[in-house]
Amino acid sequence: MNFVDLRSDTVTTPTPAMREAMFSAEVGDDVYGEDPTVNRLQVLAAEKTGKEAGLFVTSGTMGNLAAVLAHCDRGDEVILGNLAHTFLFEAGGISALGGVHSHQIPNQTDGTLALDDILTAIRADDDHFPVTRLICLENTHNRCGGVSLSVEYTRQVGDLARGRGLQVHLDGARLFNAAIAQGVRAAELAAPVDSVTFCLSKGLSAPVGSVLCGSSEFIRRAHRIRKQLGGGMRQAGVLAAAGIVALETMVDRLAEDHARARTLASRLQAMPGMVLDPGSPYTNMVFVSLAEDVPLDGRSFAARLVEQGVKVGVVGARRFRLVTHCWIDDVAVERAWRAFEAVLQAA
Repeated sequence: MNFVDLRSDTVTTPTPAMREAMFSAEVGDDVYGEDPTVNRLQVLAAEKTGKEAGLFVTSGTMGNLAAVLAHCDRGDEVILGNLAHTFLFEAGGISALGGVHSHQIPNQTDGTLALDDILTAIRADDDHFPVTRLICLENTHNRCGGVSLSVEYTRQVGDLARGRGLQVHLDGARLFNAAIAQGVRAAELAAPVDSVTFCLSKGLSAPVGSVLCGSSEFIRRAHRIRKQLGGGMRQAGVLAAAGIVALETMVDRLAEDHARARTLASRLQAMPGMVLDPGSPYTNMVFVSLAEDVPLDGRSFAARLVEQGVKVGVVGARRFRLVTHCWIDDVAVERAWRAFEAVLQAA
């Protein structure tokens, strides 16, 4: 069956242009710094984010882990949200592999961390306490509905951090979605932070990889950590080539994903039995729940959607996440809402 797969934008496959670029990529040994295609991707990524240098890594998780380990020593503390991807979904890597202590504070509904909460979380200079070293933000924020953080808010956190000798890392897995949603450049969103990761393999549709960007000195440290983590790839230009095409051709079209998410959300919101999260969608994620009178739980409902040819993410007992991406066209959106309609009518 040809499924409409809305579980995540990670299910995207490379475009024909990416496949051609991968086939013809000029390669070398990247561990020696000799892969020209990887080098070109890293320069391009740094330019897009307004940073001095970039580092190609296998995943956003590796990028975030390398960033935290490059900023922090063992026993240091990082302040981050209780709904942050790094805290929830990265296997505790910063603690298990880096010995870095996490201090979780509440994410607000708009994905931000309250400035007062950040200030309260910063440790005093006391031998009994870990040393507060880093603040981590997330943009767009996955578990807060795909909402994007503004330039002004990120600047406020950056100013707060610099005033207290701290660093800021931005998990920008969907940074370009945030930029498109706000009508600003990704570099503006990343300007207040010391380091930023973004994924090539989500909405940008490349098959593999993320890029970590920051100062040249920071990337030098992160490069060593990437090696320690087993992330030193050799002729990685065959992968980096797709990332270059992604950055050059796939950013502006993210607006189409956002528009289709709004169409899908409006159709679902109009159905008796469906409850749309307030404000959803902010970007390319639609969060919707089953009303209390629907006699199915989330997993049972999702299983029936599969029978209709539609896959969705189940993120709660009765709650779903639907993510649009470049392989979800107008026809797929219609198939999706009609599948919801059919399952509701049969329930």
